[in-house]
Amino acid sequence: MGAVTGGDESAGHAITCHLDELLAARGMTLKELAERVGVTVVNLSVLKNDRAKAVRFSTLSALCAALECQPGDLLSHRPADEERAGPT
Repeated sequence: MGAVTGGDESAGHAITCHLDELLAARGMTLKELAERVGVTVVNLSVLKNDRAKAVRFSTLSALCAALECQPGDLLSHRPADEERAGPT
């Protein structure tokens, strides 16, 4: 079982991942992060594209350590009204 569990495009949750922004701010590639954290690029891609259904705490902890951030910097929750309205 992987550290990030993915599924179809509609993962059925209101969590947004900010991995792209964090990587850009640190000048880091997805491949480099994958090597530092010990997770496949494919699994990080699932997370980055908001298709993950679950993330292990050990993976979240490793991501935060590698990116020098807090979980709230990496993930955020969209209120239900924003979720229904879609992107603006």
